[in-house]
Amino acid sequence: MITYLDASVASRFAAAALGHVTREWPNKMDHVMAGPEDVKGPRALHPVFFGSFDWHSCVHGWWTLFTLYRLFPDLPERRALAEVANQLFTPANMTVEAAYAALPGSRGFERPYGWAWLLMLTAELDRHDSEEGRRWAQAIQPLAQVFVERMQAYLPIAIYPVRVGTHYNSAFALRLTLDYAQGAGDEALASVCRNAALRWHSEDRDCQAWEPSQDEFLSPALMEAELMRRVLPGPAFREWMKAFLPRLADQEPRTLFVPATVSDRSDGKIAHLDGLNLSRAWCWSGLASAFDAADPLRAIAEEAVDTHLAVALPHVTGDYMGEHWLASFALLALLGRGVMSAEQ
Repeated sequence: MITYLDASVASRFAAAALGHVTREWPNKMDHVMAGPEDVKGPRALHPVFFGSFDWHSCVHGWWTLFTLYRLFPDLPERRALAEVANQLFTPANMTVEAAYAALPGSRGFERPYGWAWLLMLTAELDRHDSEEGRRWAQAIQPLAQVFVERMQAYLPIAIYPVRVGTHYNSAFALRLTLDYAQGAGDEALASVCRNAALRWHSEDRDCQAWEPSQDEFLSPALMEAELMRRVLPGPAFREWMKAFLPRLADQEPRTLFVPATVSDRSDGKIAHLDGLNLSRAWCWSGLASAFDAADPLRAIAEEAVDTHLAVALPHVTGDYMGEHWLASFALLALLGRGVMSAEQ
């Protein structure tokens, strides 16, 4: 059973992602058409992120690939990955992507999920010190800047959070964006994210966790908690957590500790529940790190990580409705445990 990220797991995830980031069809587009001249296919509109069933899945598919490229220098898929990236991650292609994202009609395009994943991808490329990595990182900067500006304009007018555990979830978007802002040294963006999180969630109490919903791939409760862990200093977060989930030591609400049941993995919406189990594992891993080793809450959280990973990891590949995106969430979850070398 997979429990850590090692070379064999990395190769499996990379092969899956390479199998879909350039697969144009089927495709579920987020495209507003103002007239017949706007009737175009995915690759014409998005010369980089045209694969993986939808734009955001293609973006985080590339995040998966570039993360594995950096962490595993001997990755068998490394050469193929670089060849495709060299073809797609060019200034000319990114100019087209950025122009589309900057259109007035694209104001809500991929908000906020795709925005956050694009910034997460940019943050990953900024970690690369190879010649090709620096070239890819430079190419994506104009597109990243569009979404930085979109996020800075949107958050101050977003009076309420979106708590549903799907693409519209505010906490997930802020959590990823904060990682980008920290890495980029963008204090203005980090500040607007922190302010939104505190405005929305600082007074939340006694979460009932009425979840999961049938098509959720994020836990509204755990995602909010993971965001606040990222925003608040350790002692302040632990105090907030006591009020938000006061029965955590009793493993209540119980639903947060029980993996979701996936009845049909060929149904794209139902398959979201595999992602829920993976994203819960990621959240529980982050939350565990907020508690001292001797704190019973740490052991409770770590056990929840194991429970959810055991159920979800066998299903990362197998049906395209999950395969076009699940590896990214599996990678998020496993990165929380660190990377295992061949010697370990």
